[in-house]
Amino acid sequence: MTALWALLLAVVVIVLIYLEKTAVLYILCTLGVAALLVVVAFSDLAQREPKSEVGQEPDAAGVAGRER
Repeated sequence: MTALWALLLAVVVIVLIYLEKTAVLYILCTLGVAALLVVVAFSDLAQREPKSEVGQEPDAAGVAGRER
């Protein structure tokens, strides 16, 4: 499905460039970037729980065998 969307968008862009409709292409690109920014702005990335957490030992020098 993703490949179909990418192919469809590529065809639309190629047709717009061929027909020299750069103003329409510019507007569509601007709206696409704005939509992406809205999606990122409303995504709650900070509140997601990490799937695996790697912790660091409080005594990293001791674990590495290099005592101070």
